[in-house]
Amino acid sequence: MQKYVCNVCGYIYDPEEGDPDGGIEPGTAFEKLPEDWVCPMCGAAKEDFSPEE
Repeated sequence: MQKYVCNVCGYIYDPEEGDPDGGIEPGTAFEKLPEDWVCPMCGAAKEDFSPEE
């Protein structure tokens, strides 16, 4: 699955890990994250993420 990187702080969202602290189960694709999900490190919105190269 595609990883996404926060353009603000560099946090990498890894779908295989999810975001347990944010209630996101492992195996959740970035596209399936809720629209109000934010970066757990800096609070940036989903639109501030880009696919990792």
